Amino acid sequence: MFDRLRTKFSEFRNTVVGKIKDKSKVEEVAIGVEREEKPAPAGIRETIKEKGKALLARETILDDKDLAKPLEELEIALLESDVALSVADEIIAGVKRELVGGRKKWRENTEGLVKDAIRNALLNVFSAGGTLDLEEFVAKSEKPVNIIFVGVNGTGKTTSIAKVAKKLLDAGYSITIASADTYRAGATEQIETHASNLGVKVIKHQYGADPAAVVYDAMNYARANGKDVVLADTAGRMHTSVDLMEQLKKICRVTKPDLVVFVDEAVAGNDAVERAKRFDEAVGIDAGMLTKVDVDAKGGAAISIAHATSKPILFLGIGQGYDDLEKFDPEWLVDRLLGEN
Repeated sequence: MFDRLRTKFSEFRNTVVGKIKDKSKVEEVAIGVEREEKPAPAGIRETIKEKGKALLARETILDDKDLAKPLEELEIALLESDVALSVADEIIAGVKRELVGGRKKWRENTEGLVKDAIRNALLNVFSAGGTLDLEEFVAKSEKPVNIIFVGVNGTGKTTSIAKVAKKLLDAGYSITIASADTYRAGATEQIETHASNLGVKVIKHQYGADPAAVVYDAMNYARANGKDVVLADTAGRMHTSVDLMEQLKKICRVTKPDLVVFVDEAVAGNDAVERAKRFDEAVGIDAGMLTKVDVDAKGGAAISIAHATSKPILFLGIGQGYDDLEKFDPEWLVDRLLGEN
């Protein structure tokens, strides 16, 4: 009897163990099927697909690591060229967004690809503000044309006005200068010296007079005497000076200028952005010009001003002579910034 019981127990055990093993196999098969049928996330599939296409085309998909070094080198180059830090950061970030995920041929130089993208980005900064040819503007405008020059102290604004006067005289236009800097000692004498050298009439009042009245009288003189253009020299003022900025607003409100030109120096660096913004907010500048480009400066402030205001740059001052005024050429400046000329 015991033998029969042992035999039955052995058969029962084998049956149970077999069922357990069969169940494990079923579960393993089920799990395997589930794993095989569960699709990969869409993003991963697309990435794998794109990498596969790139591989077949002998291309590489650019990532942050590929761009890190060339972008860092170009950012340093922009900063060394006096482009404001905030502007350089924005330009670099925009180029990075454009290039990451893009493709390049295996033998294509990444540094060259980044440099081309930076060059296009810089040119786009200038194209955003459009172009302005001063001589064409004067030709098409009702006479006399009222042009007011604004900026901070010591940027070479008065000398720049004399250079613009010379350029317009050479183009055949008649000029009157308004000495609306009635605060700085010697300001009127300085502009009179330039005007005498150029054979131009200066309208002036005594020191401490209302500068808006000076520009107003200069416009009346120009109308009465058939002059084409009035160039108004205003007092240099810091963009943080509330009273003087209010005075500038009054000049523009009373005399309704056809153009307001913001003058700053090429080595202004980070200050150029804040200055340009504040003057633009106060009186609405129409264009900018840079002085002292010849003083070991690559002209990066032009990028900063154009980026901050979306307004065109008219001229670059490249020396002390009356003819040392270059019409602004965006491509020339960008090539200079990137060390290509």
